Amino acid sequence: MNTWFNTLLVLVLALNLFALGTSRLVTMIKIVSLQGLLLGLMPLLIEDHLAVTSALASILAIFLKGMIIPSMLLRAIRDVHIKREIEPLIGLLPSMLLGALVTGFALLFASSLPLAEGDTPPLLVPASLATIFCGFILLTMRLKAITQVMGYLVLENGIYIFGLLLVEAMPLVVELGVLLDLFVAIFVVCIMVNHINKTFSSLDTRLLTSLKE
Repeated sequence: MNTWFNTLLVLVLALNLFALGTSRLVTMIKIVSLQGLLLGLMPLLIEDHLAVTSALASILAIFLKGMIIPSMLLRAIRDVHIKREIEPLIGLLPSMLLGALVTGFALLFASSLPLAEGDTPPLLVPASLATIFCGFILLTMRLKAITQVMGYLVLENGIYIFGLLLVEAMPLVVELGVLLDLFVAIFVVCIMVNHINKTFSSLDTRLLTSLKE
């Protein structure tokens, strides 16, 4: 099981770099969607014996992260008629290099953590930290609101991976509550994206500073 689990984690890390290296919003949404599908499979692989709670959490994660939320984002970019991020704060290649750097840092740093010991899959903690860092890069280094939403999604995916450490101790209602909060947050943000575009005819979040008195 750990072999397949670690394979999924490696794919998640690769998708982080692909997300940092593309400016096309549809491609980025598809990458985040695929990442969500992979994350949804992880609760099924981390335990030797499949529990009902893990199966339910996995199904919900696959539907929300892999299907429903990406479809909402695709509809949002169709409504606002944008296709790509034009002027990120740092370029795509530097973003990928920074993502590779923080991934390497996560691999080195996680080896010193006590959570990385025992029966924990060796890549779980570093993959979680690297995904959080990459999501933070997307969230802070992109200017389009919709791209920042996807950065938030990647960051939350990293938190989700870390939460798999507690898959046996965490009650199902808590995990489902987190996913529901994520769904509501993205729903609200998609509405905000439409309003921002209608008000400013742009999704550049720097224009929000004009609202200051």
